[in-house]
Formats: sequence, C-alpha cells, structure tokens
Amino acid sequence: EVQLQASGGGLVQTGGSLKLSCTASGFAFDDWAVGWFRQTPEKEREAVSGLSSTDNSIYYNEAVKGRFTISIDNAKNTLYLQMNSLKPEDTAVHYCAKGAGRLGSTWRLLPPLWSEFDVWGQGTLVTVSS
Repeated sequence: EVQLQASGGGLVQTGGSLKLSCTASGFAFDDWAVGWFRQTPEKEREAVSGLSSTDNSIYYNEAVKGRFTISIDNAKNTLYLQMNSLKPEDTAVHYCAKGAGRLGSTWRLLPPLWSEFDVWGQGTLVTVSS
C-alpha cells in the first residue's frame, strides 16, 4: 500500500527553524515528482515546494525562497523540508505529497497544482508565534 507519513511540525518563535519529514511506504521518492503543500482555514492549499529527481526540477513558492529547502534522503526514503527564518505567515498545516507523474518541467511556468498529486500525508501543523 502506498502511504505517506509526515512529522516534524510544532510551535516555534519568529526566526526559528523546523525540519519536516515525510516517510514513504510502497514507492520510492526519487521515482516520482514530490512536494510540500500548506493550508490554513483562510486560504486554499498552496504549493510550498516541489522536487522531481527525474528531470531535476525544483520549485519554491516565492514566499519561501531562500528560507526553505526541499531534499530527499534516498537511503531512508524520506522527504524533508528544512524551514529557516520562519515567519508568522508560515503558520499552516503542511502536507507532503506524491505526484501522479514523474516530471516537474511545468513548474517553470506554473506552480505545482494539488490535482497533480495523488497520494497525501496526513498533515503536520506548523505554528510560528510573533
């Protein structure tokens, strides 16, 4: 069975750091496009970052560029999102997701769409206090 399990969220002060982890079962992260999304009650789910090992595509939301880093540890089959210099506006439930496809080439023009991803983790809450 294909599953994702996200962890690492928590409460942190402005300027702090957190590292989200997402472990997979039933597939290998480097075989598919993968991503992190976030959602608040006030906003629709938005892409934070995406990564395709197949075509070496990486996407970062403009709001997190220079602060967040997406990576994969293939030996552990784990996806990470290192989040530094956190801001209150980063407060959201964060989800990891597996793409239905392998490529991320469209991300040069458009952000990853949630509809492009077919397997989702359960979400982990990140709260940044001011």
